[in-house]
Amino acid sequence: MFESYLFPISYAFMSFPVAALLFTLPFLIIQYRRYGYIHKLRALILYLLLLYLLNVFYLIMLPFPATRHNLPPAGGSLQLAPLQFIEEILHNSRFTADDPSTYISLLSEPPFYQAVFNVLLTVPFGMFLGYYFRTRWVVCILLSFSLSLLFEITQITGIYGFFDHPYRVFDVDDLITNTLGGIAGYRIALWISAALPRIERLDANEDLSTKRVTYTRRGIAFMLDACVWLPAAGLLSLTPAPYPVWITLAVYFLLLPRLTKGRTPGKWVVRIRVQGAFGRLKLWRLTVRYGLLYAVLPGMNIMLFDSSLAEAMNPELAASARGVVLLADLLFLVHIVISIFRKKELFYERLSGTRNLITWPEKIQQAAADESPQIAQ
Repeated sequence: MFESYLFPISYAFMSFPVAALLFTLPFLIIQYRRYGYIHKLRALILYLLLLYLLNVFYLIMLPFPATRHNLPPAGGSLQLAPLQFIEEILHNSRFTADDPSTYISLLSEPPFYQAVFNVLLTVPFGMFLGYYFRTRWVVCILLSFSLSLLFEITQITGIYGFFDHPYRVFDVDDLITNTLGGIAGYRIALWISAALPRIERLDANEDLSTKRVTYTRRGIAFMLDACVWLPAAGLLSLTPAPYPVWITLAVYFLLLPRLTKGRTPGKWVVRIRVQGAFGRLKLWRLTVRYGLLYAVLPGMNIMLFDSSLAEAMNPELAASARGVVLLADLLFLVHIVISIFRKKELFYERLSGTRNLITWPEKIQQAAADESPQIAQ
């Protein structure tokens, strides 16, 4: 019987890397927005929650019918009698109330194993709710019941019409045992939480002033900005306005940060901003920073690889110029890789006297302020 569980579990672990990849970007954005940085324990718990939910999904849903045009369940698709599994255990076993030696036979009955499995299935869910999310017990009951109901509805509808007929029975006992498992997990989390780091205190001992802006964070900000800037440049190119790329670059990366104290929409999302020397952000510093980053190398590539300028040049001179630009692109890429591994600032930051800073969430700033007097004492 236990071998039947290994099949869906193996699928869960095989699909986890793909799910984790899709989960990572929204996870990073939410963590940066809410906490200002990534805490390793918080990340570990949430990725474990993702792995757990994948296992639950596959354990409940697999195996699928061999074809979408499946037959309806032979014994009906609804079991609405509460605690029916107890009657099945007593009916199929040699249990006799007057004979204690028959009590052990109850443990060998498949309905008993199924009930225990359904309880254990949601124990981790209750533990996550109790330890990490710090929910109340009433909320835990509602969420555990809702999770079980979601799976039961998915099964009885044949995955919402994908299959012609339900391929599992809607069993009210599953709702009962799954909810009981969630409550048990919630109680276990309360018992063991004293031996684990308190989630609400994870940020209390962090020295926020020493946190640096990682290149991962900057890369996310760049991708988010590109999702805004590139469509804007494309729309402007449909108008008679000249040089739409350069106009949108100037507005988005010069004028906008100057008016918003160093923030672009992407930087705002991940809570970082550009700061100038001595805390002052002047327009000329932004011009040097983003001029070097977006105008020099990208500009040379545009002019020599997608411009009439190259066509007007001597072919040999144009080929030499393209070679120089490609070499500059390669050197810039090497510079980025070295800076990432050595955690050094990039050349355009040094030349412009600018850097990225984290804009801490207000509640973390308050927590750090509250912690400071205690540390001083």
